[in-house]
Parts: sequence; C-alpha cells; structure tokens
Amino acid sequence: MGLIKANAIVGQSGGPTAAINATLCGVIRGMLEYASDCRLYGMRNGIEGCMEERMVDLTDLFTLEDGKTPDEAALNLLTHTPAAALGSCRKKLPDPNLPENEAFYEKLLGIFKKNRIETFFYIGGNDSMDTVAKLSAYTRRIGYPLTVIGVPKTIDNDLEGTDHTPGFGSAAKFVATTMQEILQDCAVYTVPAVTIVEIMGRDAGWLTASSAIGRVVNGLAPDYVYLPERSFSMDAFMEDVRAALARHPNVVIAVSEGIRFADGTPVGASVQSGGQATDVFGHSALAGAGKALEFAVKDQIGCKVRSVELNLPQRCGAHLLSAVDIEESLRVGAAAVKAADAGVSEVMMTINRASTAPYASEIGHSPVEAIANQVRRVPDDFINAEANNVTDECCRYLAPLIVGEATPDYVGGLPAFYTFD
Repeated sequence: MGLIKANAIVGQSGGPTAAINATLCGVIRGMLEYASDCRLYGMRNGIEGCMEERMVDLTDLFTLEDGKTPDEAALNLLTHTPAAALGSCRKKLPDPNLPENEAFYEKLLGIFKKNRIETFFYIGGNDSMDTVAKLSAYTRRIGYPLTVIGVPKTIDNDLEGTDHTPGFGSAAKFVATTMQEILQDCAVYTVPAVTIVEIMGRDAGWLTASSAIGRVVNGLAPDYVYLPERSFSMDAFMEDVRAALARHPNVVIAVSEGIRFADGTPVGASVQSGGQATDVFGHSALAGAGKALEFAVKDQIGCKVRSVELNLPQRCGAHLLSAVDIEESLRVGAAAVKAADAGVSEVMMTINRASTAPYASEIGHSPVEAIANQVRRVPDDFINAEANNVTDECCRYLAPLIVGEATPDYVGGLPAFYTFD
C-alpha cells in the first residue's frame, strides 16, 4: 500500500500543447494503478478554476461502471487531443510569505480539505512551476500535509532540470515538417525571393532550431536560423541574405519571435501597435519579427519577399504528433503519481536522456524550487560562430524527439477530439 490514501487533483496551466492531454492521461492511468481507491479531480482552467471550485471527477469520467477499470476508448481519444482539455489559465500566485496573502491560501486549502484532497499535480511550464513552488513553500511553512508535484510541459523546451519537455517533440515535428514543405514550395521558381518563417520562442530558440533538423535527415534545411540566444544585427542579416541570394534564388530563413537587437529591443517592435503588452508574469507579447524583416528586405534589397508566421498551429497540430513525445508524455504523467505514492513532494518530474543512438529516456524528478522561473536556453555549442544557424550537433540532438507518428482517429475526414461537457 502506497502513501496516496486520499483524493488528488490535477490541473493544466499556461500555453497548451499537442501532448499536454497525453500527460493528463498518464496521471489518470497512474491514479488508477497506484491509488485506485481514491478519486482524481480535474481543475477547470487551472488554479483559477480550483479557487472557484470548478472541478470534474476524472475517475468517474475515465473508468467503466466498476469505477476502477480504465475506459480505454476515452483515454485514447484524450491522449490524441491537442490543447488543454481541462482548460488553462495564467494566474500568478501571491507571495506565500506575506501575511496579507494568508487568506488566499487558507481558502485554497479549505477547498482541498472539503474534497479530501491531499495530492496536487500541476501540468505546465515555467510559470506553472512557480505555482508549484509557492504552494509547496506555503504548505511546508504551516506544516500542512499536501503532496505537490509539478509535471512539465511546454513547446518552448525551456524548463531547467530536464533534458526536454513533453509537448516540445510534437511541436518540433510540426515545425520541421512544415519547413520541409515550405522549402519544397519555394524551390519551384527561379525568380529571386526570400521567405522568412517566424517561429514561437520568447527567450529560448529550441523550437526555431528544430526547423533545421532536416539537414541531418535529408540535407534539406533553411539557409539561416536566428535564435533569441544571440543579439540580432540588421546589417549582418542583410549581408547573409545577399550572400544566400548569390548562391541560389530561393532563400528560406527561420527566425524566433523573440529575437532582439543588442539593446534588448524586440525586432518585431517596429510593426506592433499600441506598445508591448505583458501578461501577469511580466512576459512581453511578442510578434512581428518576420514581418519587420520582410519590410526591411523589401526596402534594402528590393527582391520578392514574404513572411510566414506559424503561430498557433505549432502547438495544436495533432495530425503531426511525435510518437516519442506522446509515449514520454504518458510516462511522465504516470511517473508523477508513482512518485507521489512513494512520498516524493515539492519536485518537478524530469525526462533524462539515457542515450541518443539508439534514443532512450528515463523519468526522474528534481526540486521544483531550483527550476521555477529559470530559463533553459540553447547552449553555445549548438549555435554557429556567425550566430546565423544551428550546428549539426544540435540537429542530431533534436532529431530523435520527432520520430514516429501518433495519429488521432478520424471521423468524416477530420480528427476526433475529446471535450469535457
């Protein structure tokens, strides 16, 4: 008999991914395996919904009539459903050490006590781990017996303490595949043209780096790749574009949405209206880097030029799920429950790479306080000396994460997804 002897609750927070529901399925399966006598509740819209007592009984929804046997059809449907099926939020928890915030945490714990909840799982990225760390700090300070586990997700792949994050592999597969298709499309004309593809990534360029994976698979990759890890120079960029046009007429470039000039100004700021909005965590709303570079190339070089912003499809492309990503997402969710049942708390689950060729991974965990609010950036040796591309080593590191297809069921030609009533 393990240590989970009361009910548990799970929520999804931050930006959605194509694999975050697979992680949720992993948590559901883990509860049915390790704590079948307890209930698992789901927060609607993360911690915000929890505070409003908007919860669903996941044990009831995903088991057969006996309340213990997994409903495989429902779980498989949820596994291949993109975005956060429970709903998400971007709520910043107040400082747990300030007396004026005591009422907030007392209300939250009151809800837990009312529903006999003693285990808390939160699936999310950096900001979600901030929530996990603050809740851990508060319950530790007052001596309340709540097990708190963070479960990683983010397409940005920027969480410290883990080799990579669930959700990244599928997003990377979408980006790498879409780049292959764009390269094919652009190759049909002989008229000099530049195509600039803007890819998500505020502070870390992992997803933009994945646009070059084709280089080590079939030799096909964008001419240049620009990441937020390096200051962007418009003069150097124009030299790069001219050099590429001298080699061939069809130039394709990948840029992170978060690229900035040396003074910290976002490249896309010139095409944004109304100033830069920020969320509750202080993150700037970035967009427009591709469009700004399109205007600059048109003005300074004068050739045909277009920009393509991949936008939301990067994180909701269920038709391009990575089988490796989905398998690991399921595994990390179940491992979170196993860890909680063994008495582990105040941690974030991690994926540790055991080997690259052949690829293998193991699930572990690390203290969440050392992870929350940190940013794991693309390392220096993954970026070339000219700061305009990634290295082959980077591509080989990323390549195993996009392998295999996890295709959803189709009905009438469209993918079938799970939705909560």
